[in-house]
Amino acid sequence: MAKKKTTTTKKKASPKKASFTVSKKNKIILGSLLILFSMALFFSFVSFYFTWQDDQSLLSEFANRNEQAKNLLNKFGASVSHFFVYKGFGIASVILTILVCITGLHLFLSLDKKGLLKKWIWGLIFMIWISIALGFLADTQPLLGGVVGYEMNDFLRDYTGNIGVVLILLFGLVFILVRFFHFTPEGMASFFKKKSSSLKSELKSTSKEASQAMKDVQETIKKTEKEEPVILDTYTHKKDIPPIEVEKEITLDDFEISVPVEEETTEELAMEVEKIVEEQEETDNIADKLVEDFGEFDPTLELGNYKFPTIELLDQHGVTGGITINQEELEENKNKIVETLKNYKIGISQIKATIGPTVTLYEIVPEAGVRISKIKNLEDDIALSLAALGIRIIAPIPGKGTIGIEVPNKNATIVSMRSVVASSKFQKAEMELPIAFGKTISNETFVVDLAKMPHLLMAGATGQGKSVGLNAVLTSLLYKKHPAEVKFILVDPKKVELSIYNKIERHFLAKLPDSEEAIITDNAKVINTLNSLCIEMDDRYELLKHAQVRNLKEYNVKFKARKLNPNDGHKFLPYIVLVIDEFADLIMTAGKEVETPIARLAQLARAIGIHLIIATQRPSVNVITGIIKANFPARIAFRVTSKIDSRTILDAQGADQLIGRGDMLYTQGNDVTRIQCAFVDTPEVAKITDYIGSQRAYPNAHELPEYTGEDSGTSIDVDIADRDALFRDAAEVIVTAQQGSASLIQRKLKLGYNRAGRIVDQLEAAGIVGPFEGSKARQVLVPDLIALDQLLSNESS
Repeated sequence: MAKKKTTTTKKKASPKKASFTVSKKNKIILGSLLILFSMALFFSFVSFYFTWQDDQSLLSEFANRNEQAKNLLNKFGASVSHFFVYKGFGIASVILTILVCITGLHLFLSLDKKGLLKKWIWGLIFMIWISIALGFLADTQPLLGGVVGYEMNDFLRDYTGNIGVVLILLFGLVFILVRFFHFTPEGMASFFKKKSSSLKSELKSTSKEASQAMKDVQETIKKTEKEEPVILDTYTHKKDIPPIEVEKEITLDDFEISVPVEEETTEELAMEVEKIVEEQEETDNIADKLVEDFGEFDPTLELGNYKFPTIELLDQHGVTGGITINQEELEENKNKIVETLKNYKIGISQIKATIGPTVTLYEIVPEAGVRISKIKNLEDDIALSLAALGIRIIAPIPGKGTIGIEVPNKNATIVSMRSVVASSKFQKAEMELPIAFGKTISNETFVVDLAKMPHLLMAGATGQGKSVGLNAVLTSLLYKKHPAEVKFILVDPKKVELSIYNKIERHFLAKLPDSEEAIITDNAKVINTLNSLCIEMDDRYELLKHAQVRNLKEYNVKFKARKLNPNDGHKFLPYIVLVIDEFADLIMTAGKEVETPIARLAQLARAIGIHLIIATQRPSVNVITGIIKANFPARIAFRVTSKIDSRTILDAQGADQLIGRGDMLYTQGNDVTRIQCAFVDTPEVAKITDYIGSQRAYPNAHELPEYTGEDSGTSIDVDIADRDALFRDAAEVIVTAQQGSASLIQRKLKLGYNRAGRIVDQLEAAGIVGPFEGSKARQVLVPDLIALDQLLSNESS
């Protein structure tokens, strides 16, 4: 048995694969050899054009040591250059020396070989194209393009003629410019635009200088004209003798009243205005000079090597080929709709279907004389005939003369975040804060600008897709914006939904200076953060006021153009997006303390780049007040349970007819759009945050202004003599149980609520329990009874 085992193991043992590896020392030797060889080739090629006629006769006598060539590298240089330059590619052979040198440097410095093959391919393409081009342009001098260029031209001319060769060369040039130099018509247009604008500015400055010179000349002429002619005295022939003053009798006719104040004021005002204009022009000139010398300010330079997340990080959920059309289902639904309406004597002149990922829209044109309200009232009857989960009737469709009936598909298609992010509509979106929510009924990617909303209210029943919707919003911004351009403040009372974004804290998140975690889960910190945001809002408005601009976009454009001085407190201002999950929980625990700063931010923060995204289960009046709701024109409703909830969210019906799983309605104060929200799973978000978090980041998260909240303690009964008789007993109960609540004192000491509340206030003043924290029990600051005795004895002494 043992022998059999050994034989089997011998058979299984696979031979080692032969691998060719070069040591570092050999790489240095080989690399230096290639570098020196490239230099030898270069000097040979250059010398060939000066000595080729003299060396032509020596090529056949290479072995004869007595014969000497005039090439810089003697007979070796003459032979090699004759082979590569004359019989090869002509002047383009110099590119070969560059490629050999680059290969030697890669080996000598042990650089990454990635991209070396690409350099050789492009180098050979350049050699061939230049050789053919020179062979065509210098047909009489074959040395310029070499034998390759000459023969290729001769071959192409035989088949295409001179015009054909020119067209082929032009195509090769376009190919090289587009593939290697990334040339585009838009880039060329912007290049000429910049050149023309710089030329205009130079002409403008020249014309200003010329006009100023003309003004100086005119003022000189005026001064010369105003000078009175020199009058000599008749007797002395001197000009310095003052005239004899004759006293004149003042009469009423000679009495003049002059009011020079108005004239002086006007002159002074004109001088001040002129001075301000000159200072502004001087500032603009300095800014233009700085932009000309250093370019516009780039806020992304600090993280210049930052790489945006790739689409490969997202998964392709569902069918990759798009929406599958079920012709039988379409025909069946169409017939049932027509039959149901026919039963109620409603004729249809036309019907067509638009297939979406989860819903199909049937557009019908009723016959003349049919009331729209009659079709609207048949919503439940049509749903019954179709046996569908929820039918939504749009009567009429805005902008069209049709009535829409939305019918859910039997087999819904998942809209993946990957398909939405990869769409050209999102990639080419020229928006400040582009958000891709998903796809509409017509299967178009739905992209909106958060900066123009300016705030978003998201609501829906539990488990209908609110958290996935928030992830879609954040993912969209992560794919389009640099860390210098946008910052997130994430409030997560549930403590688990947004915790995955902790990895990008130093890239994208903002927090209070003394806060340890960037994801806010504590209600007390939420209040401080909101008040800090209000301070940030006021500071930003002050900067906009001094910069004389109206919104954040204009301010940043002016700052990038170096027209705002950082010494005056100006800085590049990123957008700030505040995301609150489960807003109802905050209102229940904090109430007015949260509502007031939220209302201020909702009313005022849109112009200075602070935008709010609030998610809640049901935005009732006690959760979101009228002031807040009025400032959230953009709203998203996922599936809800009743029509009242739908009206509360959208001010319209329809959200109760959704089918769930990301099916949502979006409105921005105008029409209601039905969208299938893009699905992004937690592992996908984790991959994105890992990818961003692994890159170089800022030293710390973006710090908000410091805010010190008001003291929530009562600070009463500080005097020891006024303490309750049961103060010490209550303190011992609290310290023993390590739970600071008035109800515990009530139960243990058999006291009423009022007296127990007073004792708790006294315990807080003594430093035994912490401040009031809403519905939570107070924190006990004394660890044990020994520490309590020591604390009370220190007070008495």
